Amino acid sequence: MSATALKIGWIGAGRMGAQLIVRLLDAGYEVSVYNRTASKVAHLAERGARVVGTPVELADRDVVFAMVSTSRDLEAVMLGEGGLLTGASSPRVIADASTVSAEASAVIREAANARGSDFLATPVSGNPKVIAAGKLTVAVSGPREVFDSIEPVLNVFGRAVTYVGDGEVARLVKIAHNVMLGVVTQCLAEITVLVEKGGVSRADFLAFLNDSVMGSIFTQYKTPAFVNLDFTPTFTMDLLQKDFDLGLQAANTLNAPMPIASATRQIVAQAAGAGRGLDEDFATLLLEVARGAGLDLTPENVTIDDGLTPAVRS
Repeated sequence: MSATALKIGWIGAGRMGAQLIVRLLDAGYEVSVYNRTASKVAHLAERGARVVGTPVELADRDVVFAMVSTSRDLEAVMLGEGGLLTGASSPRVIADASTVSAEASAVIREAANARGSDFLATPVSGNPKVIAAGKLTVAVSGPREVFDSIEPVLNVFGRAVTYVGDGEVARLVKIAHNVMLGVVTQCLAEITVLVEKGGVSRADFLAFLNDSVMGSIFTQYKTPAFVNLDFTPTFTMDLLQKDFDLGLQAANTLNAPMPIASATRQIVAQAAGAGRGLDEDFATLLLEVARGAGLDLTPENVTIDDGLTPAVRS
């Protein structure tokens, strides 16, 4: 069977999921989609996806991906009323791309295996602009032979797919990644406010930083938000706070000290408590640092290349 002959199911077509579904459709896959709010996937139906009313209607698929917000959401779409694992049959492979705890993942893996389905943890790194630029990355854990069987599908998602081991270890990899995301952003906010208070524009400082060895794809694509104060959400403060909590829970379980992450989590909680949650990007950490420094930031209105020009697909 060719890779594109695999029938794909998808649960959770939010900002990220919808973009990945489009990539699969463009690559020639047959995709059926469940989303809690059906009206939000009408555009995918126009692109050729089949929309279903419950997750269990995807049980005839070869591979079903899930991308939901929390461990509770994952349990609901898998084991709740109309859940994927509640019907007479189950898909051959379930691949979960949500950022959830290893414990929640293990529960779903056990339930899937009991029904004859293989299970992979497939969390991703990126946002909708990263997907459009073809730069998404994927960490995968579970049975190696199952990963090998669907690796061509995962390669459609973006730039790189890394198999990291058995069981739930991909969850730990993704949570560690997101903890670093928060810590780096908080550090970037602090030094940007420092130099602005010393008389340097944010645009000039970040241009220097991005051209130095300390610059990265991440610092470059956060630069427009920092310079022009456009906090259109790519990843929200409440989701970042959830991932810090998952990371610190893992650190406690594994007896791994994380003092910097612990301190940053308190700053994130303070920002979330100030109302920066659902509607703004977590880069608003910059505003919290500026407030503490007595600075009232204004947009610099500078044209900035975020380094995420969409890749041209042949």
